[in-house]
Amino acid sequence: MLTTAGAAAQPDSPPPHAEAAHGPAVTATAVVQDRAGRVLVLLPAEPAAEAEPVPVLPGVAVSGRQTPEEALTRALHDALGADLPAGRLLAVDSVPPAGGRAGLVHLYAAAPPAALTAALGAAGDGDPAGLTMSWLDRDAALAALPALAARRLRAALDAWDTGAVAHLVGGEPQPGSCAAVSAGRRAELEHAAALDPSSYLAVRPRVLVGAGALVRDSAGRLLLVRAGYRDDGRWQLPGGGVDSDLGETPRPAARRELREETGLNRPLGRLLAVDFASRRPAPALVVYVYDGGVLDAADLAGVRVDGTEIVDWRLAAPDEFDDLLPPRGAAIARAGLGALEDGGGPLDLVAGRPA
Repeated sequence: MLTTAGAAAQPDSPPPHAEAAHGPAVTATAVVQDRAGRVLVLLPAEPAAEAEPVPVLPGVAVSGRQTPEEALTRALHDALGADLPAGRLLAVDSVPPAGGRAGLVHLYAAAPPAALTAALGAAGDGDPAGLTMSWLDRDAALAALPALAARRLRAALDAWDTGAVAHLVGGEPQPGSCAAVSAGRRAELEHAAALDPSSYLAVRPRVLVGAGALVRDSAGRLLLVRAGYRDDGRWQLPGGGVDSDLGETPRPAARRELREETGLNRPLGRLLAVDFASRRPAPALVVYVYDGGVLDAADLAGVRVDGTEIVDWRLAAPDEFDDLLPPRGAAIARAGLGALEDGGGPLDLVAGRPA
């Protein structure tokens, strides 16, 4: 059963457990966030007499017969009447014992589809299992929750944004936590030489690397693709992430992505630009852009998309870029075409603009 007690567990009051055990009491908590960045917060529909209702995140005490993921997914289903599986692990908080059992609080991502968000009360409130439900923006949720729950949520949201996992003790990020260590705290630890090599890697900011190609026809129009995973309907240059864990480097990655997304298997020309974009709170992204050459009629006839990851392709003239591409993509495309025209480059760009 979905409860408020487990999600609001304090260090001196570990979460309740369904049965006696020698290990720590375990609670699974859901960070439910919709596409607008709002967080689902619960209040008891009937708070105890003479007590202020305490807002909490959805949570459930875990018995020894279920994993935290199973318990939370079942509790969310029973309470909300819809399938909302516990997603990836965002944070683990070790609750030190204070005259009782120690506790472990696992926080999981839960991203409901748009239809479920609407069903849960897009306008504001609902009443699942005797709990009043509200969607709050991040700052409002952090301000509404008790201090410990707010620290956990802050760490979990940082982990959500950066693709990491936070290691907490009593709600405080630990040295070497992959998320939630502030830039100031990280600098202190580095200057004090307080991090071992593994912890140093864990706390450093992440930078993703991508690669793409400018492929055009004889009229100078660029080949663009439309990805099925985009919500904004925008087009993009053929390209994607560099699989550095496999030893891949940017040039082979750009060629591979062009082949996977369009069916075109062709050698690439010179490097035209390297673009760095800060995307806080998400990791920064560095993109290498190569000359993909000019397509003739036979090449264009051979363009194929898989209909799933990439759902369509088209050619676009420079005066169409602003309407079709995201601002950064449009700026990169123009800069790359300029380098092709004047023989310059590789260009040093920041968000598509000269550094």
